[in-house]
Amino acid sequence: MIRAMATNPMARIPAFPDGFLWGVSTSAHQIEGAADARGASVWDAFTAEPGRIRDGSTAAVACDHYHRYREDVALLAGLGVDAYRFSLSWPRVATPGGLDFYDRLVDEVRAAGVRPVPTLFHWDLPVALDWRDRDTAARFSEYVAVAADRLGDRVEDWITLNEPAEHTLFGHALGHHAPGMRLLLDALPVAHHQLLAHGLAVRALRAAGAARIGIANSHGPTWPASPEPADTEAADLYDLLLNRLFADPLLTGRYPDGLDAAMPGTPEETAADLEVIAEPIDFYGINYYAPTRVGAPQGADSEFGGVPLPAELPFSVRQVEGVPVTDSGWPVVPGALTELLTGFRDRYGDRLPPIVVTENGCAYDGTDDRERIAYLDGHIRALHRAVRDGVDVRGYFVWSLLDNFEWAEGYTRRFGLVHVDFDTLARTPKASYAWFRDLLHSRG
Repeated sequence: MIRAMATNPMARIPAFPDGFLWGVSTSAHQIEGAADARGASVWDAFTAEPGRIRDGSTAAVACDHYHRYREDVALLAGLGVDAYRFSLSWPRVATPGGLDFYDRLVDEVRAAGVRPVPTLFHWDLPVALDWRDRDTAARFSEYVAVAADRLGDRVEDWITLNEPAEHTLFGHALGHHAPGMRLLLDALPVAHHQLLAHGLAVRALRAAGAARIGIANSHGPTWPASPEPADTEAADLYDLLLNRLFADPLLTGRYPDGLDAAMPGTPEETAADLEVIAEPIDFYGINYYAPTRVGAPQGADSEFGGVPLPAELPFSVRQVEGVPVTDSGWPVVPGALTELLTGFRDRYGDRLPPIVVTENGCAYDGTDDRERIAYLDGHIRALHRAVRDGVDVRGYFVWSLLDNFEWAEGYTRRFGLVHVDFDTLARTPKASYAWFRDLLHSRG
């Protein structure tokens, strides 16, 4: 097991391969605002329910990126990043004229010398749709085709889905995120339909001439709470549901043993769907934040990153002791990123396409955010160790450019390199922005 290690912020970036992509990430619902210029999403319905969001806020305005995108692209240019990962709002694209905004954004990003990398689904499902319904996957591929037809002449890199594991777990199994369902293990069809939507989207993007296609899956090492069989079995189940369920079908064309029967449809239908799900991709995006220590159920609720886990689940999440934690309560263990990446290489071998770390970041308050600098420094070093050890990693994106609407946490968690005053919407680059800018400028 790899433990946290102290680091001093690096003066220069380590030697990554030529063409390595450095970027930052955001998502539409978290920053765009302008809710009156798009259709409603499941998150609009969710935030309208009292008690769902920690501070009672909504994303109706958020960072007002819809109106201030030129200012935000100037911040990108000032950083010196190679690429900008953002997402398209499906409810906005479905509104007449909704793609006009992304036309302007893509043009502005390219004019700044930055590569646009749009994600096509980052949790903001149109309110009329439901991932329990297989037809939602088909509707997604239709939307993807429309977006690719409009933007594909200027966009070469596409990401289909962001974190279907979290959207399944938090949104459909536990009810902590939109759409607020509490299905527990009956949420597995939601996972299947998202993965099917990914495969159909890959086909639609290929038909539109896309150069590079990937997905952004969240992953992290799962550590058993003890060597006792009850704890190791619980940790294996957790790892199965949060890691292998969302990676194996994409990379091997099979669900992990025992999960096929939980999927909707007949075995023949599942097998046919898996052929679609396993459409070849050009890169595999990994969002990494922290490892998870897991043990047997303890007869009481546990917690996952601030999210209550009900006692009836067949595992419990324990504290990772002896390491710092972020404002979100997440353990800071940079070495676990190296463990994760080398583990993926060892598990999937030649079936694993090049990896891009599509999110990595942390929540801390303040603009003199030395903790964020230490976090990023440690994780970039850990990433470099994985590359040095032979893992084919092609890029790294910091989450996030801006403080934003942090889902059920509202505006109480700040992940940005840039501070946003949510009263005035003024942007103030933090110390971490200057550090990352200087780090990128040190290349070569």
